[in-house]
Amino acid sequence: MTITADNLAPLTRTDLRPRPAGLRRDIATVAGRALRAIPREMEAIIPPIFIALFFFLVNIATFDRLTGGLHYPSFSLATAVLLGVTGVTRAYAFVVDIQDGYFDRLLMTPIRRLAILLGQMCADLTVAGALAIPIIGVGFIAGVRFEAGPLGVVAFIAIAALWCLAYAGFAYAIALKTGNPAAVQSSFLMFFPFLFLTTSYVPQDELSGWLKTAAKFNPVTYILEGGRSLIFEGWQWGDLGKALLATVIVGAISMTMCFAAMNSRIKNG
Repeated sequence: MTITADNLAPLTRTDLRPRPAGLRRDIATVAGRALRAIPREMEAIIPPIFIALFFFLVNIATFDRLTGGLHYPSFSLATAVLLGVTGVTRAYAFVVDIQDGYFDRLLMTPIRRLAILLGQMCADLTVAGALAIPIIGVGFIAGVRFEAGPLGVVAFIAIAALWCLAYAGFAYAIALKTGNPAAVQSSFLMFFPFLFLTTSYVPQDELSGWLKTAAKFNPVTYILEGGRSLIFEGWQWGDLGKALLATVIVGAISMTMCFAAMNSRIKNG
């Protein structure tokens, strides 16, 4: 067939416009790009594992003989895993995308705005689950055993990954609001009060005064207790339910801030 001007006439600008993909496809595309970048950004992955393992081993050496009949490696594992996965987020790379204009170019495509954030968060969820595995592996070497069995290990990883996702909302909110990489990096410092004003080192019954009160109202306390219940007691649905509820409450706050910041940035250009 010979191509002439008459053949091309029916092709208008509207005909050439790309069709939007489904939300699931958009999320998978954004998440895939984020995960492919992980091997080039190992400097953001290795330090959290190193810090978590360092504190885990030091705490075992320090407190193991002071806790009586409590198997301290089992008690401390939940703290180590939360320390390792919290703050491991693509928010830093996301703010770089904002700075170099990639985010604005992405907004010009048919991709759904919701998928831009959800894709990054799916990548965070995957990375958090992967980071928990080597820490748990060291825990096994130290003698940790799960009363809940192999499925309990999976549930333990899921609790840690969901907490990572809930907390990551704050980092994305800061990224979208400020567009400043330094501000995003400092967001991890917000977690330290959450971690240390809780049952991170000793059981709640051993705390006293204002620290015991603070731990009672700290959502991380219930996430730690949910993870520890899988190790010490098996499937304790009450503890697991409290861990899930605490994660949902923190996640609801962080995601509200995150998506509000997203809408604000899109409107203000």
